[in-house]
Amino acid sequence: MIRHTTREAFTIWLVTSESVAPDITVKVGQQSCAGNTTHEHIQVGEHAFVNLLTFLPEQPLDTAQRVEYELQFAAAEQQTDWQRTLSTLLYPGQSALNFWVPETLSNVLHGSCRKPHHQDNDSLLRVDGLIAQELAGEQKRPDMIIMTGDQIYADDVAGPMLQAVLQTVSNYGLFHENLEQAVIPNTEDLIGHPYCYYHRQQILPQVATNTALSKLFFGAKKKPVFTSVNAQNHLIGLAEVLAMYLLVWSDSPWEEIAFNAEEVPPAFRSKFEQELGTIEAFASQLTQVRRAFAHIPNYMIFDDHDVTDDWNLTRGWEQEVYGHPLSRRMVGNALAGYWLCQGWGNSPEKFESIYQLASESFTPDGLTKHEDFIDALFDWEEWHYGLDTQPPVQVLDTRTRRWRSESSLNKPSGLMDWEALCEFQQQTFGKDAVIVVSAAPIYGVKFIEVIQKLFTLAGKALTVDAENWMAHKGTASVILNIFRHYKTPPHFIILSGDVHYSFVYDVRLRFRRNSPKITQFTCSGIKNTFPNTLIRCLDTLNQWFYSARSPLNIFTRRRNMSVHDRHPDCAPNQALLNRAAIGQLLIDPDCEEVRCLALCSDGETVEFPPESDVDN
Repeated sequence: MIRHTTREAFTIWLVTSESVAPDITVKVGQQSCAGNTTHEHIQVGEHAFVNLLTFLPEQPLDTAQRVEYELQFAAAEQQTDWQRTLSTLLYPGQSALNFWVPETLSNVLHGSCRKPHHQDNDSLLRVDGLIAQELAGEQKRPDMIIMTGDQIYADDVAGPMLQAVLQTVSNYGLFHENLEQAVIPNTEDLIGHPYCYYHRQQILPQVATNTALSKLFFGAKKKPVFTSVNAQNHLIGLAEVLAMYLLVWSDSPWEEIAFNAEEVPPAFRSKFEQELGTIEAFASQLTQVRRAFAHIPNYMIFDDHDVTDDWNLTRGWEQEVYGHPLSRRMVGNALAGYWLCQGWGNSPEKFESIYQLASESFTPDGLTKHEDFIDALFDWEEWHYGLDTQPPVQVLDTRTRRWRSESSLNKPSGLMDWEALCEFQQQTFGKDAVIVVSAAPIYGVKFIEVIQKLFTLAGKALTVDAENWMAHKGTASVILNIFRHYKTPPHFIILSGDVHYSFVYDVRLRFRRNSPKITQFTCSGIKNTFPNTLIRCLDTLNQWFYSARSPLNIFTRRRNMSVHDRHPDCAPNQALLNRAAIGQLLIDPDCEEVRCLALCSDGETVEFPPESDVDN
């Protein structure tokens, strides 16, 4: 997978079955490119090593020419194995892998929420198609792809996928770990356990309802610590998390997978068989997904399902989850998996201290100092990052630096605290334009936000996933003031996901002549959708209650802003598109024209033209 890429260096993420340090050879055009390869790796299993290779050219890479790269292994056997793998990663007529160095951005892909057992097709196949078109002589491929959250679903796993996870753990000897205050003493004991499939909620921690929050939600003596409604197959150990990443990004592990419905409880075998067809179809397309990842720079940021549903949503949630050794370990394991498979490659130079600690924690004999490693990840405050492109990109951490409510345990936390927002503001000042990546939309659907507010007032924020930028007064005030500040970039593009539907807003400041041009493009999910009847109803009600003339607009926190929705060209009477898709952002050099397209998983391309005059 091609990760962080600049003219001065590019990084490749890969997993190998042996401890190897391949060299990278590079050609730009027809000329060989001299340079050095640095290699860092973490052993995560007996036959599994997560590698980060960085190529440092002697001269900056040319952004106007395609860069070809090859891996060279010292041992003949390893090189032979690699050549066999390489043949599945090349497009017709290719002899080497290749990519473009992104510097001036004009074509950016983004998307979130890729759930393997969702019935829709995988939208990442559209990325593979765009690259294939360029190599066949058509238009240039996109500059990069930004994954805006929920790259995996650690808390919502189909039975056949969990079976594949456990077999992958065994096949690669991924390291197991001891657990505290758990039904099982070690993650290895999950294999063959009667609660392993569809009953993991029996293994997950429960606590006494000894707080007002607990009694309000559950009204019983015991309540589950995790709030995910699909926790029957929740991933627990780090080995399971890492296996999930391998299985959603590569076809290779699936070669050794054999499904067996007899291993699951009889009551769930019918469900297992129903899920099996969807999982097999998902796996059959991974060769194209893996090929695409090897040909386009890829950047990522977490959202809740990469860890667990409602991750850090309220102060009460945090107290319950981090107060129990097992749930704390599970969140830590998911965060460790995120760093190894996603975060590390976003900005490798930032993580040197984490890498050093990981090198001490992951040993050939298994996990040591695992709790210390998790503690370091919990304390880390540098998950956000920026890209020095034109326009620059700022990727926000909206999960770990929360603005906690001081008045109530069950009020939603702000998605970023005051310090983080001030840092973000300083990073955008003085720019002509900026692309901001926020997992959750900064400008949400007002009617849905009202519903979330009503549930929050009733003490049930977790029931409706009340995570939006306007849910916390402090965060909402600061982020809106940033847009109103006179130093705010005149062109502001927001990319977001999370919500399982897609929409585009054009935002301007009311009563101000020189308002910044703000465009928010929300595209979600890559392989997920919202319940169709419900989203159509919510879309209609939002347009009714929050039309341009509605007096209800004055009661919103955004009353000083004019928010115009763009209607998709396939449904002019709707503002929300409920299709599995990946977003394509097309911008001109001055960011004056911003085109937003949804590349749907069924092959259709839907555009959101900036024609609507509906002020919602």
